[in-house]
Amino acid sequence: MGQLEERYKNYREPQKFMEAGVYPYFRAISSKQGPEVVMEGHKVLMFGSNAYTGLTGDDRIIEAAKKALDKYGSGCAGSRFLNGTLDIHVQLEKELAAFEGKDDALCFATGFSVNAGVLAVVVGRGDYIICDDRDHASIVDGRRLSFATQLHYKHNDMDDLERVLQKLPKEAVKLIVVDGVFSMEGDLAKLPEIVELKHKYNCSIMVDEAHGLGVFGREGRGVCDHFGITDEVDLIMGTFSKSLASIGGFIAGDKETINYLRHTCRTYIFSASDSPAATAAALEALHILQQEPERLKHLWDVTNYALRRFKEEGFEIGDTESPIIPLYVHDIEKTFLVTKIAFEHGVFINPVIPPACAPQDTLVRFALMASHSQEQVERGVQILKQAFTEAGIFK
Repeated sequence: MGQLEERYKNYREPQKFMEAGVYPYFRAISSKQGPEVVMEGHKVLMFGSNAYTGLTGDDRIIEAAKKALDKYGSGCAGSRFLNGTLDIHVQLEKELAAFEGKDDALCFATGFSVNAGVLAVVVGRGDYIICDDRDHASIVDGRRLSFATQLHYKHNDMDDLERVLQKLPKEAVKLIVVDGVFSMEGDLAKLPEIVELKHKYNCSIMVDEAHGLGVFGREGRGVCDHFGITDEVDLIMGTFSKSLASIGGFIAGDKETINYLRHTCRTYIFSASDSPAATAAALEALHILQQEPERLKHLWDVTNYALRRFKEEGFEIGDTESPIIPLYVHDIEKTFLVTKIAFEHGVFINPVIPPACAPQDTLVRFALMASHSQEQVERGVQILKQAFTEAGIFK
């Protein structure tokens, strides 16, 4: 037996839940993403997707991707730094920069590689990174790669953030990095208050708009636009895998910082380029987002309906202000059980357990898309009420 096999032979946590018949991961989908999908041979309502705009599977986006395949081929066979820059990469970056109200933008192969790469190089020795306790794992990994001093504050606690900032040298570079929308609990960062602290303590701000893009602000520009503080935020990050119906990510900011990142960010210059099809799909989704404001309106209509109905039925949903609705369970085994029962009755949801949350805060995550109907949402509410009852959470 090899060293690694010997080390990990006793890792049996997943098998424990498999043997109990409640293992919820890696279910294969055999249809397009949408409000209903085919999984394991039957249709289920999809409330576990991040496709907030409902554009994944849209015929216009599929056609744009097909045309890009015909024109450019299936890949670029190199990095953006060398042979992998296409004219549509440049076009998408220009349009994203304009959409986010910034000078310039860079596109990456994944959203994770944006945070991991940018944070590794944008601050260094003698600098400070200050993060919210519930920032995404990609932010956590990015800050670990940086030589800057890493600090954090309690979730959305502005007094604690100020306590951290008070101790730091005024002249030092201090980068506050925060999710605009927290991906598990659905609440928003207190960006207006963070901006006030930025000016008080001479800081910079980076906001991850992965779950804000396509959901908040004018034409879905994000939480920074929603709060009217775009000009106060130094760097805005976004991903294509949610509202832009593709795969990839971007960072937008001032031309000097983006120029520096373009020539130093290792996950950008040493990674293969976004594929032509993925780039064209994201570009078409960006156009549709701006052309169809009714899409955003419908998303909020079904979101507000779901929020109201879950409250009426007695679910604990925390402080969510978004299409991400956490339904708290507070027990790991029951979280998996609820997920299993819901699936058997035709609803797919995501279980959230440590390390994505504290052990006492386990939940199932119910997420809305612009393509959901009110009737589908109501069915989802009723099935989840039944699942919580069968699992012994509701009496």
